[in-house]
Amino acid sequence: MPKFVIERDIPGAGDMTHDQLRDISQTSCRVLAKLGYEIQWIQSYVTGDKIYCVYRSPTDALIRQHAELGGFPVNRISAVRDVIDPTTAEA
Repeated sequence: MPKFVIERDIPGAGDMTHDQLRDISQTSCRVLAKLGYEIQWIQSYVTGDKIYCVYRSPTDALIRQHAELGGFPVNRISAVRDVIDPTTAEA
C-alpha cells in the first residue's frame, strides 16, 4: 500500500502538552476506526510549528477525508517514493 508524509502547519505544536497530544491522537484513532482498515497511521513527528505524519493509504483523498473528519490541517501530502538510511550506502 502506498505510504505518504503529511505536513500539517500547527503553530506551537512543539509546545503542546502530553495531554494535548494524547487528545489529538485519540481523535485521529476514532476517525481511523470509522474509515476502516484501508488507511493506517504509522507515526508522527512533532516539531516547533508543524506535525509530520506518516500514513499508509490507497489514495491521498482518503487522507484528506481523515483530516476533514478529524479537524486536522493538511498543508501538503507527499507520496513516499523510496526510503534510505545508513545501510543504503553499503549497497
